[in-house]
Amino acid sequence: MQILTVEDVANKTNKSIKTIRRQIAEGNLKASKINNKYRISIEDFNKWYDVYTKGILKKSIFDEVDYFNTNSKKVNYVDISDKWNIDGWKNKDQRNGLNFIDLFSGAGGLSCGLVMAGWNPIGSVEIMEQAVATYKYNFVDKKGFEENVESRDIRDANVKRHLYDSVWGKNVDLIVGGFPCQGFSMAGNRIVTDDRNTLYLDMLEIVDHLRPKVVVMENVPGLRSMLGGKVEEKIINDFEKIGYKINVTVLNAADYYTPQTRKRVIFIGNRIGCENYHPKPILSEKKYVTTKEAIEDLMSHKTDALFNHVPTNHSNEMKKKLMAVKEGESLYSNYSDSWKKCPWNKPSCTVKENHGAVNIHPILPRVLTVRELARLQSFPDDFVFQGSKKWQLTQIGNAVPCNLGKAIGIAVEKMIKEEK
Repeated sequence: MQILTVEDVANKTNKSIKTIRRQIAEGNLKASKINNKYRISIEDFNKWYDVYTKGILKKSIFDEVDYFNTNSKKVNYVDISDKWNIDGWKNKDQRNGLNFIDLFSGAGGLSCGLVMAGWNPIGSVEIMEQAVATYKYNFVDKKGFEENVESRDIRDANVKRHLYDSVWGKNVDLIVGGFPCQGFSMAGNRIVTDDRNTLYLDMLEIVDHLRPKVVVMENVPGLRSMLGGKVEEKIINDFEKIGYKINVTVLNAADYYTPQTRKRVIFIGNRIGCENYHPKPILSEKKYVTTKEAIEDLMSHKTDALFNHVPTNHSNEMKKKLMAVKEGESLYSNYSDSWKKCPWNKPSCTVKENHGAVNIHPILPRVLTVRELARLQSFPDDFVFQGSKKWQLTQIGNAVPCNLGKAIGIAVEKMIKEEK
């Protein structure tokens, strides 16, 4: 009996591997797992393909459609280049007096970017202890911001109450949140029933209670097509019910001096009667910051644990394997999203949280250090990550690039200044 792989089926049908995997995940195409890889009998393929080509199968809930252009009405891009040179992270006198709260803050990539734009953090919520340690060290211990930072579960009513009490009497101008997106990821088969997908409802509750002028939510681009756009529709409708007009689009961090191609869907909403502004791209693709420009100087930098720059000691055999990998390709065929070699003269491929399987250096026979990855996420060099190397890599992979956060922060400040 002839047995087909997912790749075989994709080639036979002229469909993507992702589409075939989705058909398997939804039970349309029968497959068995052998050695952790799908195998399809020719009989099952023929049965499925006969139905598939006749259009009888239901439309996949994972189909990647750009559904929501109509509901987001339009995208209002605002020029932020006139304020790009400010840096509230380095200079206290460049802060704008506006306050924000960061929910699901992680290590603080989005928060750091907002501080760069001049904003002042007054509250944050994050459950990962190692990320909280990093956030506290950088924002409270080093920069002196006054906020109570500890590991907390946003689903806990007492945690919400503690947050409300901690910001009592302060102006809450902005609440930002990148609710966990594992279940929305476009990598592999997305899990639409993941409980973490509803954590945005906790954010909704907090926004409704504190009534900030503006709310910003970020997530993976795949959220836009979840359930044929119904997930995005629900999020927008839920926030509009509590008084926030929402616009949404996808932004690429590389457009804002981030040496990495990283796209995020950004929801921006307000209750103060102004237009929602998304930051207008600053750079064209030809002028993107490259991996070389970001990390070349670190090739000769001494090992420094306090600087998060500790190169991995690979065996000679592994070094040969790493050197043989071509730019943009992965060391292992079954790990297409990890162990990938960054391009040298282009922005890096996306930095991801891959359980320690980090990006490969384009020139040297090793994987990138924590500091090099932090550079690709546009973290400033004085931002130091806490915890073991494993947890440092996790924090960086999960972070929003700081420069993307800065761009959003500048755009939102311009919104607020036009409050009607």
